[in-house]
Amino acid sequence: MKDILKTGTTTVGLVCKDCVILGADKRATAGNFIASKDVNKIQEINSYMAVTTAGTVSDIQLLVKLIRAEVKLKEIRTNRKPTVKESANLLAGMVYSNIRKMSMIPGISHFLFAGYDEKTQLFDLYPDGSISDVKDFVASGSGSTMAYGVLESQYKKDMTEQEGINMAIKALNAAIQRDSASGEGVDVTVIDKKGIRKAVQKIINTRIE
Repeated sequence: MKDILKTGTTTVGLVCKDCVILGADKRATAGNFIASKDVNKIQEINSYMAVTTAGTVSDIQLLVKLIRAEVKLKEIRTNRKPTVKESANLLAGMVYSNIRKMSMIPGISHFLFAGYDEKTQLFDLYPDGSISDVKDFVASGSGSTMAYGVLESQYKKDMTEQEGINMAIKALNAAIQRDSASGEGVDVTVIDKKGIRKAVQKIINTRIE
């Protein structure tokens, strides 16, 4: 059970002056086996909300599909765009229900939920279903302790978009250097009033030719 509960990844979220930055590594592991070297751990919910993912892959995939559908249904039923906060709370409720279902495989999932409606917003959705409003930065996964070392020492309020991107890369790189479950490259996504866009996608080729 102890080994099952371990999640191997590194994801980060940073609140900047006019945007929110999400970053993640690209390695997927199954125990000591590297299952994939090109995983997209930043998933769009709609045109102005996205999440980073960590945990049991099957549960993550299902929950992302469900929240996408629920957000779309809510928009159709209410004839308005769902806010980032209510959408994050909806996903937190799904995570809470999922972790408490009887199952042979624990449904562990950890999301960093970010978006922009009237302002930039970032939430930490912990595997037990709790939700925290993040005002500065947050990290998740097995490499988060290394990432936090960079974020704690270098983060400053009201950073520009480029400063935020650079810091996300530094934090992820610190984790990749020391955490065996993180690696292969980085993805960095920016969310602001214009929507969601991928700022960095770097794959590290470790094969010997």
